[in-house]
Amino acid sequence: MNIVILGAAESGVGAALLAHAKGHTVFVSDKSPIQPRYKEKLTVAGIEFEENQHTEARILAADEVVKSPGIPEKAPIVQALRAQNTPIISEIELAGRYTKAKCICITGTNGKTTTTLLTYHLLREAGLKVGLAGNVGYSLAEQVIDDQHDYYVVELSSFQLDDTHDFQPWVSVLLNITPDHLDRYDYSMEKYAESKLRIMRRQDSNGYFIYNADDENIQRNFKGAFRPVRQLPFSLHHRPDFHLAGYYEEESLVRLDLLPGFYSETEEISTANSPLIGKHNRQNILAAVLCARVAGVGKEQIESALATFRNADHRLQPVGEINGATFINDSKATNVEAAWYALDGITKPIIWIAGGTDKGNDYTSLLPLAQERVKALICLGADNEKLRTAFTGVVPYLVETQSMTDAVERAATLARPGDVVLLSPACASFDLFKNYEDRGRQFAAAVQEMV
Repeated sequence: MNIVILGAAESGVGAALLAHAKGHTVFVSDKSPIQPRYKEKLTVAGIEFEENQHTEARILAADEVVKSPGIPEKAPIVQALRAQNTPIISEIELAGRYTKAKCICITGTNGKTTTTLLTYHLLREAGLKVGLAGNVGYSLAEQVIDDQHDYYVVELSSFQLDDTHDFQPWVSVLLNITPDHLDRYDYSMEKYAESKLRIMRRQDSNGYFIYNADDENIQRNFKGAFRPVRQLPFSLHHRPDFHLAGYYEEESLVRLDLLPGFYSETEEISTANSPLIGKHNRQNILAAVLCARVAGVGKEQIESALATFRNADHRLQPVGEINGATFINDSKATNVEAAWYALDGITKPIIWIAGGTDKGNDYTSLLPLAQERVKALICLGADNEKLRTAFTGVVPYLVETQSMTDAVERAATLARPGDVVLLSPACASFDLFKNYEDRGRQFAAAVQEMV
C-alpha cells in the first residue's frame, strides 16, 4: 500500500517507521522544517521525506494518509484529500492494527496527562510489561514495531481521536468534558464531546469504559444504555443514582464496588500517601486506581505505588520555598477549568500568578474561589486588561507584570509564611513565552534564584 504521512514530529515519524516496517511504501511530507532527530530517524530507515512544502500530486496519489493530530481539518491538503475520498487515519489507528497488547486509553479536557502517567506508574511498579504512549510525547506506532509490551497506557487528545475509526481500546477512560479547542469543532460543545466519546465507540463487551459520573457534559452526551461495553462510572462521593465502580468513602479512602472477576463485593484502598493535591487529582487518582485494578494490580501494590509517584513537570509541581511560602508551578493550566482545579485544590492563602494569551476566557467560575482564597493576583501577560477587569474588587491586590522575574519577585514580597504562590495562568503562553513548558521553566528558575 502507498501510505503518505502528513507531519513529521513524534506522531508522524512513528507512523512512518511502523508503516515502513510492515512493508508499505511510505512518503513523509511536512509543511514546516523537520527537527534533525526526526530527519535522522527517517534517513536511517530509508524513508523518503520532504519538508517546508506539500507536493500535492504525490500526496493525492496515496492509498491512505496518516495525518498528524496538529494538522486541522481545514488545511488545504486535507480538504483536497477529502474531496477525492482518500482514507485519512491517525497514528493511533495505524498502531492499533499491529498490536495484540491491551490498550488503556485516557482522555479528558483536564487531568489526562496526570492520570496517564499515574496509571502507567501503577502498572509498571506492579511488574507488568507496560508501555507509555500518545499525547505524553511517545509514539505508540513506533513502540508497536517491536511490540514488547502486554499493555500500553495511552493519553489521547481529541485531535488524536478524530481520525480513529476501528481502533479498539481495552479500557477507555473519560475524565471530563469542558470547553477547550472549540475553534477546531465549529464552536460546538456537542461536536467536541462527540470527539472525546470516540475513545469508546468501537468497544464491545470485552472492554471497559471508566468515566466520571459527576461530569454533566459526559452525562448529556453519553448514551450509555445503547453501549455494549462494561461501564465503570466513578465519583468523588457515593451516589445512589449510579452503580458506581469507585467512589471516595472518605477524603483519602477509595471504595471499589462490585467489579466481577477482579475482587468480590467491595474493597477499600487508601490514597493518603499520594503526593497529588486538589479535588481534580482525587478524580485522577480514582480513575488510575480503577485502571490498575482492572489490569489485575493488587490493593497493596496500588497503595505502595501511589506514594512513589511523581507527576510531570508544570502540573501543580512544587519548585521551591521562600521565607516559608511554597511556590507551585502549574503552567500546564492553560484554560480556566484547569486553573479552577488548582485554586480549588489549595486551601492555604494564595498569591496567584495568571495571564497570557486569552482564548476567549470567561473567568466567572473563578470569581468565588478567588474571592475566598486569593490574597493577590499578579497579572503576567502582554495584555492584562481582561484579567484586571474580571478580578478588580474580587481580590484585595492586583499587580501588573510583563516578565517572570518581576512576577516572582513581587509574589515573594507579598507572600507570608504558610502562603502558596501559584503559577496557574488560565491562558496560553505564546505572548511572552515559547510554550507552557518555557513559562514553567522560567518560573522555577526565577524561584531558585531567590532561594
